[in-house]
Amino acid sequence: MDKTGLKMCAMLLPLALTACSDKSGGDAKVIEKPEIKIENGMLTPEVLEAFGRISEATPSPDGTKIIFTLTYEDIEENKGNSEIYIMEADGKEMKRLTTTAGSESNLQWIEEGKKIAFLRHDKETDAVQIFSMNADGSGEKRLSAEKNGIECFKISPDGKHVVFASAIDDFNKNDEELFKGLPKTTGRVVDDLGYKHWDEWVSKIPHPFVADLDGEVKNAKDIMAGEPFECPMRPFGGAESFAWTPDGSKLVYVSRKLKGMEYVFSTDSNLYLYDLASGNTEQLTGEGFPGYDTDPVFSPDGNTLAWLSMPTAKYESDKKRLMVMDMKSRETRDLTADWDYWPEQIAWAKNGSSIWFTGYYQGVSPVFTIDVNTCAIDTVADGQYDYVGVTPVADNAAIVMRHSMREPNEIFVVTKGANEAKQLTSVNKELLDQLKLGDVRKVIVPTTDGGQMTCWEILPPDFDPNKKYPAILYCQGGPQQAVSQFWSYRWNFMIMAAHGYIIIAPNRHGVPGFGTAWNRQISGDYGGQNMQDYFAATDYIKSQPYVDADHVGAIGASYGGFSVYWLAGHNDGRFAALVAHAGIFNVEAQYLETEEMWFADFDLGGPYWDKENATAQRTYANSPHRFVNNWTAPMLVTVGELDYRILASQGMQAFNAAKMHGLEAEMLVFPDENHWVLKPQNAILWQRTFFRFLDKHLKNAK
Repeated sequence: MDKTGLKMCAMLLPLALTACSDKSGGDAKVIEKPEIKIENGMLTPEVLEAFGRISEATPSPDGTKIIFTLTYEDIEENKGNSEIYIMEADGKEMKRLTTTAGSESNLQWIEEGKKIAFLRHDKETDAVQIFSMNADGSGEKRLSAEKNGIECFKISPDGKHVVFASAIDDFNKNDEELFKGLPKTTGRVVDDLGYKHWDEWVSKIPHPFVADLDGEVKNAKDIMAGEPFECPMRPFGGAESFAWTPDGSKLVYVSRKLKGMEYVFSTDSNLYLYDLASGNTEQLTGEGFPGYDTDPVFSPDGNTLAWLSMPTAKYESDKKRLMVMDMKSRETRDLTADWDYWPEQIAWAKNGSSIWFTGYYQGVSPVFTIDVNTCAIDTVADGQYDYVGVTPVADNAAIVMRHSMREPNEIFVVTKGANEAKQLTSVNKELLDQLKLGDVRKVIVPTTDGGQMTCWEILPPDFDPNKKYPAILYCQGGPQQAVSQFWSYRWNFMIMAAHGYIIIAPNRHGVPGFGTAWNRQISGDYGGQNMQDYFAATDYIKSQPYVDADHVGAIGASYGGFSVYWLAGHNDGRFAALVAHAGIFNVEAQYLETEEMWFADFDLGGPYWDKENATAQRTYANSPHRFVNNWTAPMLVTVGELDYRILASQGMQAFNAAKMHGLEAEMLVFPDENHWVLKPQNAILWQRTFFRFLDKHLKNAK
């Protein structure tokens, strides 16, 4: 169960980590582009880790230059490092601006494009701080010296102020008398919910600070002082939580002003307008906006505020509405009321007449614009790709990043009326040119309810239709996350294909990009139609003459892991091997032990003790742990012990059940990973274990 818009985020890292910086000291090793030897065009785990990872493509105010971060990982050092690069708007004259051991992030042009501001860990203050440098990389200067460091920031358009997030002590203090004389105790006294989140125990929360910016950050003021609420919202909120008015006199921020029990059962975040001169705060959304309100952006003239809003309480995978508010009358409109899809990553056109955005649509993520007055939507760029991070540079053009199942992010410019997006970077071309990659083709599979399901079929390199190949069913997490043209550094279809597998990846019921009804179907029906969709996709791939029907496996993480456990108990001989990472095994336990309880309460239908709730009772009756007696296939379970979304104990229960049931089973446990597997050496071990297990049961068992 992952955050909306960032579910399965490991596939896009470091895109989602907009406010994250490496804490390496100044004497640590500077990580460079790795040298890698490729043999026979084979994509291996080590080669996968060698790809350059582009993020934060940010055009200058005049549109003539683009800055971005490029991250490489060092297997020996067991970490990655991002550096800042700059290039001309046509992609020429790419130049590296930083060479440090500490990652740079949160890039922003300042002083009308003469300088660049960014975050990096500072050795002197031992915290992440704001730095600036000239656009040519010279004149680097630290601007802040905040004791608790800075998580993200946004400088006002006039350059006179900055808003930044910094951690403050949580308001849940220990009783001094109770802990008196016990300096070495590690005990925690908990009296409310919300005591841990994602991968940490909650001892600090971020607050927004507004400060003067005059050569340095000074006179910082906590604009939520005395409020026990977080801003930006954990765990993924960053600088997109802030929006300055064009004149820099006011600021909109996002916060879910709830604590404890209310916090863990609610998605009701709201927008707040802070006036710098008076210090007053006005709540802009509230009644009539019971779900997430996020990503505020002011129009160029400051008269209109746009943001993304979900209409349903607790439903974190709800349709995102593109809302606009007239800042004089406070009247609101839903621009996408007649569009059965939803936008991501909104940005105003330069002339303020339209808004650019990306969004899942029929298995891909194109670039769109919507006319603010007529609500007419135009497709600017599509194809078998996912576009992300759109930033307009003219009324008819925008800088974007693009990836697919065959290649990671590169930077492009898209133009209205153009037939093709223009590629500006090719940082991974040398590597990709040496690899043999599988083909990706779109297939439509009928579902048992009469629907048509878009699936991706990925073929091995040098595919021979006269041969027989083992196959893998990919089960998506989320559960409401599109199976689009993502590039993953773990669930990577190209590396699976390189190992000789055919993959079928269905956009089953319960994923976005196919309308609200298709997306919402899964809520309260975890063991229902979507599982029949998996069977339909599996039967399709098994029926192909080039597939070895006796050697098909199923894999997945999070809700995908739940799916694997559920399929194990309803196998009927379809699957010869199963792999589950961070999956839900015991749904009753999941309802009580996950930290974002609004998700479980909404999606599972309610508590298991509510015997009069038919939806909830159906959910718990379909819990995978109830069908272990039907398990027959070998199983690999992988977990991270810092995963508080789906506890590692869920996977451990499944592994124990498999062994006690007499099955071949393995388990891979990472004490230092959360819901994902991010450290380079851990990622390689995961891949090696994954393929050793699948090869044993889907290849060598023949």
